[in-house]
Amino acid sequence: MAAMSTALVMITALGLLAWLWLDGARARELATRLAQTLCDRRGLQFLDGTVVLRRMGLRRGDNGLRIRRMFSFDYSREGSGRHVGWVILLGTQVELVQLDEPEEKATLQGESRSEEAPQRDGEGKVVPFQRPRRRD
Repeated sequence: MAAMSTALVMITALGLLAWLWLDGARARELATRLAQTLCDRRGLQFLDGTVVLRRMGLRRGDNGLRIRRMFSFDYSREGSGRHVGWVILLGTQVELVQLDEPEEKATLQGESRSEEAPQRDGEGKVVPFQRPRRRD
């Protein structure tokens, strides 16, 4: 009986790991497509053709507890210099796609907004991910 319950726990753990890995791969593919689309729309070079997972955590959303992933990617204007862009996903929903612009933040929807202090959730209990400082 104990061997059967141990096997069941191991199978469940392996299933959970496989789901987490597949969900992460799907999120990374989505983030890569979003970054490529943003660069294409802005006439920028999407460098390396990929995104990098910078942070991952849990966050409660409208649909319950979701995995929040923060990806970064590199892009270039006219082939000179490297700049950083960000994609934040809550599950498979897009939370934010932006370029690291000094004067304004460029988003996927083509909107521009001035640099502002980070906004807090409605209740002020959850602090949003902060963009890590890039060391050059």
